[in-house]
Amino acid sequence: MMFQNWIFLPFFLIAYVVYLTVKRTRLKNLWILIASYVFYGWWNPLFLLLIGYATVFDYIMVALMEAGRRKKLWLTLAVVNNLALLSFFKYGYFVTENINLLLEKIGSSYAIEIEMSGILLPVGISFYVFKSIGYIVDYYRGNVEREKSFVRHAVFVSFFPLLLAGPIERAGNLLPQIRNTPRLTPQDIADGFSLFIVGLFKKVALADCLAVYVDKVYSIPDEYNAPALLLATFAFTWQIYFDFSGYSDMARGVARLMGFRIMLNFNHPYLAVSIGDFWHRWHISLSTWFRDYLYIPLGGNRKGSFNTYRNLFLTFVISGLWHGAAWTFVIWGALHGLGMVLTRSIERSTIYKEKIPKLIKQILIFIFVSFAWIFFRASSWDDACLIITRMFSSGLADPMFPLLFVFLIMSVWLYQFAYESPAQRFLNLAPVRVGAVIIMILYLAVCTGSTGQAFIYNQF
Repeated sequence: MMFQNWIFLPFFLIAYVVYLTVKRTRLKNLWILIASYVFYGWWNPLFLLLIGYATVFDYIMVALMEAGRRKKLWLTLAVVNNLALLSFFKYGYFVTENINLLLEKIGSSYAIEIEMSGILLPVGISFYVFKSIGYIVDYYRGNVEREKSFVRHAVFVSFFPLLLAGPIERAGNLLPQIRNTPRLTPQDIADGFSLFIVGLFKKVALADCLAVYVDKVYSIPDEYNAPALLLATFAFTWQIYFDFSGYSDMARGVARLMGFRIMLNFNHPYLAVSIGDFWHRWHISLSTWFRDYLYIPLGGNRKGSFNTYRNLFLTFVISGLWHGAAWTFVIWGALHGLGMVLTRSIERSTIYKEKIPKLIKQILIFIFVSFAWIFFRASSWDDACLIITRMFSSGLADPMFPLLFVFLIMSVWLYQFAYESPAQRFLNLAPVRVGAVIIMILYLAVCTGSTGQAFIYNQF
């Protein structure tokens, strides 16, 4: 079940009406759990066995940690169990394929065989696994209390607005809202509705339409020359932003309609003035997760420049691998890690901060990020190299890129520039916000139809 599909509307209406009826009773969390399991089981009922197992195992491990003996052992078992689940379903075939390639290169007659064709990658597994690991580690560090109610713990793991693609909400923010009935105000309903409409517009009117052109070019890049490849890369840069930030907006909107306040996950990332700034704006819940649970435990910036750069690079490489079981994702992460290492000192210099115009820095970072997206989107290393090579070669091809989408993208970009300027006060006026929502609703009703295309990040 996806937010933009028609089936979500009757599901949410039923879930919401019942929720409003029982929100002041002890049945509130049980109903949220039932609704969340229906939402997740709609994809495949077998997925419920996996999330149920992970929920029970983590609940028991944290209870054993609270008992006060062998805390580190239970922490290790819980983290290893979560990573094992993620590794088997997401990386099993990738690992065995590369081992076999290595054995073949060294002339070995041995091979590891594993049949993964009948095993589905459970949607959202990367997100609820990371959310669970964050809770377990936070409890071990003494940052949060143990959730003694199994139902509330299960709701934290499976809360349906966040289940498929985040944000990866922290236990310190979400669990207190689950324990206490959130106060629902008319402002929550208005903000939740507008967030959902904005997200729906990003997904259906922008991301899905851009995907038609991107998929066409990137599926057979050898048939296109520089103009089409450049436009397709530009289009994908915005497609993935509209797709993922659209999901995050809808998730936050649905949660807000229920009174829950979820963290901001995107903050105009294509206005970033440095690579570090980009990662403070893009997929904020994931970048802060890697900072707190990987970069800092590796040593962070506490042990000299060399170790700082090493930790930064490793964190980004692992982040790339988290996104997908392919070397292209690893390269994408490595590019960002290398970029952070090479520019960290420059970005902190007075010349960069004060002498270089902000717009120039924004354009440079946008170009770097767009270039890195080539490896994220390309089907293989060979395709990525072909695309990059042809981008710098001559030749004309009719890009067939609708001017309407260029206009829409530039309108969004100009809006973001305006939002980070004194014009923000005007853009936040109620008539302006209501007018924008009405325009988006009309556009969705007249100019688009739901394509049923899954969110890009559902596969991660």
